Formats: sequence, structure tokens, C-alpha cells
Amino acid sequence: MSEQQRSALTPEGRGEHLARLRATTAENPLDVLIVGGGVNGAGAAFDAATRGLSVGLVESHDWASGTSSRSSKLMHGGLRYLQMLDFKLVAEALRERDLLLEHTAPHLVKPIKFVFPFFKKVIDRGFIGSGVMLYDAMQSVGRKRAVPFHRHLLHDKMLEVFPALDGDKAVGALEYYDAQVDDARFVMMLVRSAAQLDASVANYTTVVDYLHEGERVVGARVRDEESGEEFDVRARHVILAGGVWTQEQQDLAGADGGLEVLASKGIHVTVARDRIPAVPDTGIITQTEKSVLFIIPWDEYWVIGTTDTPWTQDPRDVGATSDDIDYVLEHANAVLADDLTREDVIGVYSGLRPLLQPVKKGSDKGSTKVSREHTVMQVEPGLSAIAGGKYTTYRVMAEDVVDFAIKDTEPGRPSLTRSVPVIGAQGYQALVRDKAAIGRRIGADEIRMDRLLFRYGSLLTDVLALIDEDPSLATPLEHAPRYLRAEVVYAARAEGARHLADVLERRTRLDYETRDRGVAAADEVAALLAPELGWDETTVRAEVDAYRGYIEARLAGEATASDAEAASRIAAAAEVPARG
Repeated sequence: MSEQQRSALTPEGRGEHLARLRATTAENPLDVLIVGGGVNGAGAAFDAATRGLSVGLVESHDWASGTSSRSSKLMHGGLRYLQMLDFKLVAEALRERDLLLEHTAPHLVKPIKFVFPFFKKVIDRGFIGSGVMLYDAMQSVGRKRAVPFHRHLLHDKMLEVFPALDGDKAVGALEYYDAQVDDARFVMMLVRSAAQLDASVANYTTVVDYLHEGERVVGARVRDEESGEEFDVRARHVILAGGVWTQEQQDLAGADGGLEVLASKGIHVTVARDRIPAVPDTGIITQTEKSVLFIIPWDEYWVIGTTDTPWTQDPRDVGATSDDIDYVLEHANAVLADDLTREDVIGVYSGLRPLLQPVKKGSDKGSTKVSREHTVMQVEPGLSAIAGGKYTTYRVMAEDVVDFAIKDTEPGRPSLTRSVPVIGAQGYQALVRDKAAIGRRIGADEIRMDRLLFRYGSLLTDVLALIDEDPSLATPLEHAPRYLRAEVVYAARAEGARHLADVLERRTRLDYETRDRGVAAADEVAALLAPELGWDETTVRAEVDAYRGYIEARLAGEATASDAEAASRIAAAAEVPARG
């Protein structure tokens, strides 16, 4: 089997991965079992696999279905951390951003330009200008710059670059660069990268208990959510990358102490691209009294956010309220010349940031606070946990937690993720050079080719092979013409999609890219998935009905006034149908 074939998360391959996990024994355990399929868990699986370790990765839902698919979709240094004087964190994040742009994931991470408006001519230009000057200087120390240097914009130039800004309020601006990423696709590609290196990976596989020998954790009991089967997975080391579910998993393991993680809700709204005029690939960043506001260009729409409020409901039921949406629009309107209204909102998505608290009293033995933003610690012998951090520094976090877990047993196996690219990077530039010819071959214009290359990198050749096999797959979806029919088939054949919602929400992003939240496309997408996943008519209908019910619940939540009300609406409707 080729590396490319090993990386494909096929329906048949899922069974093979589960069989490999099931085959572990006390005498033949995995080196590392990772619990949690967000960016930290997927990153840790990739990291451990590059070291030649035997690796398992399990996720109770879909890859990146929690926080890691609901971010601001930025790979950035974190300009606001300079205000906190956290120079080390910013320098680390900038280094990681540039590594992704230039070497490990140029197909998934691309530069984006931001305008930071000034409202007090002298104070803002001096204060913000000096901060961005330092931000840029950090990117020039010891390496070639990955993005252009910043520049100051006087009032008229500012309006030339971003005409939608309110020129009566903003007196000038600063223009600088960062990077953006499709967060859910990035995580899925990390999982595929780990699988390419022989990691055993399985989504919709829930940890229901942790295995102990004396005080030591020696694996986990897992349940395949599709069959209901439970079995034991043995491992020398277990790594918990549970995000906002960290404490729930620690309690399941019977740990006396552990990491304490609180959830903070951040929501984003999307509006049509023509609603906010600007130079292409240029966004806005500004500060609010509670958070940072981004107005981010993405395809044919804008992503605007975010909020930062405590979430005390079940993490599975996170959703936006009417007040959340109004808050984002109000703060966007504070910098825009023409106000946005609720009618302009195409979609809304909500996520929870895992905010790491000080280590619990009596549980600090074996802990390593490797960063102001993230901590790795031993929850129990054999069970290590990581929490906190920034999306951009996921690779460093993965390296830290794997180093910590294997420090006593495999000290001579260093991480290689600084040099090993994420799958799809190798050969990407050649496809970029050939994109015009490829576009003519499949009848795609430059905009569609850019979209395809940003989603797949060099793996686009696999999608094109499907079209060669069946030319009808080059047809765009009727109710979602950004996407080709081939992309739906490929999501099932190679990207681990198991349910309709996996495709509509994470392999594509139709749940916030279209006003109907992907509901109109549901029947067509389900019909394409059915032969790939072995669905009969009853299953197809159950998948479509579950997705529509889930979207109705989210929309109902967006009309409520409180988190409790929003959560209760979402809790009443499952994203995927119950196991039959």
C-alpha cells in the first residue's frame, strides 16, 4: 500500500484502523494512544507518528467537530499578546505561522492583509504603530520574512484600501499581514498525515473508561459509535487532548487532580462579500472593550467576530444567542460606514475556547507549564494531558506533550514535524503553476481553481481522478455551486466523512456559507454519499432529517436571549441520527 493510499480515510479503512486498535494487548500495546481529535490531538498523533512510534487516535464525534472547526480561522502571532508583554508567545506563534506558510502547509495556510484603523491620530499611530513595528521586527530575526512588512496609511489611502471604513471616525490606519486557514480541513489533513505514517485513527469512537494496572493507566475502553461494539485499546502512554472536555475525561479516569479548563464562547457571523467593499484579501482588525474584532475576507463572504463570554452549559450544546449576534454587528458597525443589519447575516457559528486555569491544588506533581498559554501534566501515571494554547502553536504543543509522555521510555526519539510537511504540501507548487491547464480540462475558472488548491493542495490530483472516472462529478452542486459533486464523493472516500453533517459542516462549510445553512443541498449531498457509505433510503432520510432538525435548533437558539435557552434548543436536536 502506498503512502497516499494509507493516508486515505476510506470507509473500509476505518474498519481496518479499528481492527488494529482492537488487536492491541498488554504484551503488544501501542506506544501512544491519543484521546481527542481536535487540532491538539491530531497534531500529537502526527508528531508521535513522525518519531516512528505506534500511534492510536480516537475521537467521539467527527474530526475537529468541537473548538477546532469554530475558530476565527487565523494562523497569527497574536498581536494583542504584545499588550500583555508576552513576547515569547508572540515570537513562537510568528515562527510557527511562517513555518506553515513556507514549508509545512503552504496549501492550507495563506497570507492575509489586515487594516488596523486609528481613531486618535497621534495616540493610536504611536501606540499601535510601535506594537506592529515590534511584531514585524520579531518576524525578521534570524529568518527570511514570509509576509510583507507593514505600512502606515493616511486617511485617503486608508479609504482607497478599505472603502467601507467610516472615514468620519477613522483618521488613518496601519496595514500589516498575518495568515488564515480552514481550521476543520487543516485538522482532517493532520489526521491523514498521521495515518500516512501508520497511525491508527478512528472518528466516532468514544472513550468510555480508562484501563488501569494498579495506579497506572494502561489504555482505554472505547465504543465504536456506529456498531455499538466496545473493546479495549492498550497503550504504554495515553495522551488526553480533550479541550473543554478535559475535566470530564479526567473524572472518567478517576484522577484525583488534573488540569482545570473553563469554556469561553466565541461566535462569528458571515455576510456577503459585496456588502463590505474592500481591496481583495484585505480585512479589518480592531479592539472592543471585551475582545478583538476581526472582519475577515473568505471566499464570497466575510467572517466577522468574535465574542468572549463564559459558557456554563454543556459544551456539546454551544450556540449563539440573539444578543451575541447583535454584539458582533454593533461592533462591526462602529468601524464601518454603512451599518450591517440582521438581514445581512448569512450564517452564524459558535465555538468554545478552552481557558486553562491554574493547576489544581495537590495535582501539580509531574506538571510542566511549558508556556503561558498551555500546560502539560501527568494526570495519573501513564496518562498525560495538555490544555490551553493557540491554534497557531498546535505543533509546539504536540511536540511538548509527546516529549513529556515518552520522556522516560523513548528519550531518543525527537519530533520531526518541523521538517515533515502536512499531506498535500509536496507537489502543491507544481499544481499551482498548472492550474490554468487543469481549469480548462475540468471547465473551472481561476476562482474555482484557487478554491480547490486551497482545500486539497497536491491531493487535488485524487479529486481530478474521480472526475476522469466520472465526468458528471465535475458538475457543481445545484444549491451550493462553490463545490463540485466530486468533492462530496471524495469526502466519503478519502476524508473520513461518516455522516451528512460531516460534509455540510466540516468538509465543506455550508452551514454558514449559505442562508439556508446547507439545508437545500442536503438531499443532493446525501444522494452522493449513499453509495459510498452503504446507506439505504431509510438511512438517507434519517441523515437529511437529522441535519435539518439540527439547523432548525441552531436557528431557534439564535433567536433566544440566554445561553441556557440556546443550549436547550440545540440539545433537543442531534447533529447526526441515533444509531439504529
